[in-house]
Order: sequence, then C-alpha cells, then structure tokens
Amino acid sequence: MRFAMSSSPHIRCGDNTRRIMLDVLIALLPTLLAGTIFFGLRCLLLAAVSIAAAGLAEALWNKLTRRYQTVEDLSAAVTGLLLALTLPATVPYWMAAVGAVFAVIVVKAAFGGLGQNIFNPALAARALLLLLFPASMTRFAAPGASVPLDLGSADVVTAATPLHSMVMPALPDVPLSEMFLGSIGGCIGEVSALALLIGGGYLVVRGVIKLRIPVSYLGTMAVLSFAFAPMEPLRWMLYSLLGGGVLLGALFMASDYATSPATPGGQVLYGIGCGVLTVLFRSVGLYPEGVTYAILLMNAASWLLERFTPTRLFGAPQRKGGLR
Repeated sequence: MRFAMSSSPHIRCGDNTRRIMLDVLIALLPTLLAGTIFFGLRCLLLAAVSIAAAGLAEALWNKLTRRYQTVEDLSAAVTGLLLALTLPATVPYWMAAVGAVFAVIVVKAAFGGLGQNIFNPALAARALLLLLFPASMTRFAAPGASVPLDLGSADVVTAATPLHSMVMPALPDVPLSEMFLGSIGGCIGEVSALALLIGGGYLVVRGVIKLRIPVSYLGTMAVLSFAFAPMEPLRWMLYSLLGGGVLLGALFMASDYATSPATPGGQVLYGIGCGVLTVLFRSVGLYPEGVTYAILLMNAASWLLERFTPTRLFGAPQRKGGLR
C-alpha cells in the first residue's frame, strides 16, 4: 500500500477566499442600503467608484508585476466597499478613488498581497485621507438631506455627529432610538447600528468571524465608558457604543483575518486593546472618533500578541511562560 505524503495541515474545508469575501460583501449590503436611504443615491456611486478603483488598481499591479490575477477573489471589492462606508457622503468621487488605490497598492500589494499586509487597507486609506483632507472628511451631511449626485456648487445641509456633543462633554440631543436606526449625521457606514448588527450577525452565522474580537472590543468600551462617564453613566455608555464607527470597526475591521491575531488569547487581548485605545483617543484626541487609529495601532501589535499567546500543539507538553 502506498501513501501520499504532504505537509500539514490535513484539513479540508469548502470555504475559499472568494466565498468569504462574498459573504462580507453580502453582510455590508444592509449598511450600504441604510446609508443610501439616509443620504441619497450618491452613496451608491461613491461605493461603485471606490470598488472599481480598488479592482482596477489590483489588476494593473498584478499585470505590471507579472503576478497571478487576484481580482476575482473579491478582496479588492471588499476593501473598496469598506473604504466607501468610512467616508462622508459629501466627499468628492476622486477622493474615494485615491483612497482605494492607496489601500490596494501601498497597504496591501506592496507588502505581498492578501494575507501579508500589516494594516487594514481600508482603515489605512481612511487615515491618509483624514490627514490630507481633514475638511472634506469631517463634513457630514444631515440625515435625509439627500446629497446630490454632482455636488458642484449645490448647498448641502450638514450636521455634527453625536460624538461632537460628547467632546464638550454633553449627551447628544438625538434619542437613542434614532442612534440605533441611523437617523443621525456621520459617515455612510456608521449611522445605522441596526444594519451593522444584521450584517455582523450574518457573518457569525456563516462562520466568517468569531465573537472573541467584537465582544472583547465592545465589552471593554462599555466598561470603560460606564466607569469614566462624566454624566449619566448608562446613557453615556450607550451613546459611546452606538456613535461613530465602533460597530463597523468591531464587526468588519478589527476582525480582519490578515491583520488580527490568529490565537484565541491574542484575539481577546487584541479586542481589549482596541477598546482601551478607542476610549482614550475619544477622551483626549483631536478628533472625536478614535476607532481608525485604535485598530491600526493594534494591527501593528498583532504579531506580538500571537507570540505571547501561543496555542498548545496537539500531543506537545505544556510550555512554561507566555499567556494561555
């Protein structure tokens, strides 16, 4: 009898990159639909421009570097859509395209492609755009304003996000019910907590993400926001969780396979770190939103968390030292 020898792991699974990325795209559709309802069809065009720019950038990069074409795995489409959801509905189309190209070529492809990137591409691109174009990135349309497809010289009704009130500090005058449904000012993908939870629930049911990172992230934020609330701790905590990009970050950004730890213990510590940094940045930072930089910093620490939370190999003796 002859046996075929191959290296481990010897596990077969029906999932592949394309299937996983398709699930993420499906999970993001409720959020994109909510943004379109509140801000108009321009959200769809922004998403289309961002996705197209990301796909074209990846295709050109692979052709120029003579690499296998990976556009069909839909990872570039996910990056483009995630980036669009982190933008206000009022940003110029070219800005979304610039961010998408930077995300795919500089943040992902230059590091070796999917799975080799250190930072989340969409968040890194958002950080760049916020640094270069702070005025455009902090100009939020009011809910129901229906931003015109071609801004031109059209006046757009703008509104501050609830987080701006919390910087004072003061509780927002928006009811928690509207915070949950999404009738507030903000970026396209951060206004409706309900839509984000629907999409996150879909990913959990499909087995695309596990709850370690989202739960440790949101749990840490809840505890710290409640403990250090300047007023009405319970309401302050709820506004902190529902406002800004916390849910989008916890469910879709922080749980990214390539930039988060692979070990269970590392994932918990990673989520805790994201929560701590988000609360810290919101408390003392220049901008009221701290999710972007919190997750990017924890991306950089991902490898360290993996090293100090090793998993026990099957049949191997318990190792001394390190976190379990």
